[in-house]
Amino acid sequence: MPNNILRGACIVVGEPTSGKSAVTQVFHSDGSHFPKSYLMTVGVELCTKTVNVPETNDAVELFIYDSAGKELFYDHVQKHWDHPSMVMVVYDVTSETSFNSCAKWLERVRSHNHDVSIPGVLVANKIDLDQRRVISPKSGKEFAESNGLEYFECSAKEMQNVDQPFHYLAKQYYRLYQEKIEYFKSLA
Repeated sequence: MPNNILRGACIVVGEPTSGKSAVTQVFHSDGSHFPKSYLMTVGVELCTKTVNVPETNDAVELFIYDSAGKELFYDHVQKHWDHPSMVMVVYDVTSETSFNSCAKWLERVRSHNHDVSIPGVLVANKIDLDQRRVISPKSGKEFAESNGLEYFECSAKEMQNVDQPFHYLAKQYYRLYQEKIEYFKSLA
């Protein structure tokens, strides 16, 4: 049992059919559930999962907000984005449109946190479709680096590397929390 549990809101964004819900559900179920039939997310779906922070006795409870990708739902979705602790931008490696919209999604989330830096990741999903891939790892890494994000590749369908971006975000969130504690201690 962890000594301390921090709670943080993780906003998951990207175009429709990029695999945001599949990535979220596979992570939440510890790889035991891949959604076989696609139901479009309407608004926001929320799930929680606790992630232990390596080399500590602490954990981060992630409140994962899986956001609808359709513009139709944007006004409803953005209400859930107040004060996110971290952001995950997901794109489909077989879709240029999906990749090209990452900047738009990232800007939308960041516009709700004008002066606050939050940990973020760029997730290239559907790497199991390598024969149809149109976005190279190099392009993904360059976009991530130029936008202050960490880059990850995964396949929700194959349940491959899905945990890593969430664990990275939890660890970074925890690190920022510890830095704030040290800062406040230095003021005392």
